[in-house]
Amino acid sequence: MAAIATPLQQEPNLFSQLLGRPTAAAGLAVLVIIAVMAILAPVIAPYSPTKLSIAARLHAPDLQHLFGTDDLGRDVFTRMLYAARTSLSVGFAVVVFSGVVGIVLGLTAGFFRKLDTPVSRLIDAMMAFPDILLAIALVAALGATPINVVVALGIVYAPRLARVVRASTLVIRELPYVEAARALGVPTPVILVRHVLRNVTSPILVQGTFIFANTILAEAGLSFLGVGISPDIPTWGTMIAVGRQYMDQAGWIMMFPGAAIVITVLALQLVGDGLRDLLDPRLAKDI
Repeated sequence: MAAIATPLQQEPNLFSQLLGRPTAAAGLAVLVIIAVMAILAPVIAPYSPTKLSIAARLHAPDLQHLFGTDDLGRDVFTRMLYAARTSLSVGFAVVVFSGVVGIVLGLTAGFFRKLDTPVSRLIDAMMAFPDILLAIALVAALGATPINVVVALGIVYAPRLARVVRASTLVIRELPYVEAARALGVPTPVILVRHVLRNVTSPILVQGTFIFANTILAEAGLSFLGVGISPDIPTWGTMIAVGRQYMDQAGWIMMFPGAAIVITVLALQLVGDGLRDLLDPRLAKDI
């Protein structure tokens, strides 16, 4: 009797599995909507983010100004859209910058035994300072520009990723296939990229989403304190700082950007939790 061939069943990819989790899918959908609105801000925004209209200052939300106006008559909805571009751009840039620095430090500390102690002490020293205080000090030293804010926050969050990469590398470097690659004379850079880095991608992705969320909060905090990006550039933190002065008579100036920060950070946390549950073998058994 002839054997009946059955088609191989392909396992769903990570994106499909993520969409299968309601909370992670909801967070991802919110992030996509915010990103699209930020990218299309010049098309969607009804006004210029810097257009002043003193006659319309502190105008309550209505059909003409969906989120009202601020103390200088600028449209709050328009400024929120452009502020989203700033927050998402800074967040993504910090994730990339801290990712590169953290991966290099983590691989170096985890793979090379002689360098583990000095690099680990450097990571510990950087993490000894509170995040916001270290960020304020670095921005004050470098200058309040978007690039310097990215560098400062990247330096602040790189040690977190470095510790995660180091911990995973310490385990992977002792595995048989890494020892076999060494015995065969495979160059160390090839081992690091092909055998080590590929196997620490999962924790890097998860940690990246959390760094993204923390960066948005930190950037808003720096702008709120007046030590972040220049006030000429719309940011959610600057809008909240302005709205604090008019909280009693124009609460919408502070309420809408605050809600935007909460929603964006919550969406990133939901996506990060979904990725962690899917990529962690111990948690994946329970899914």
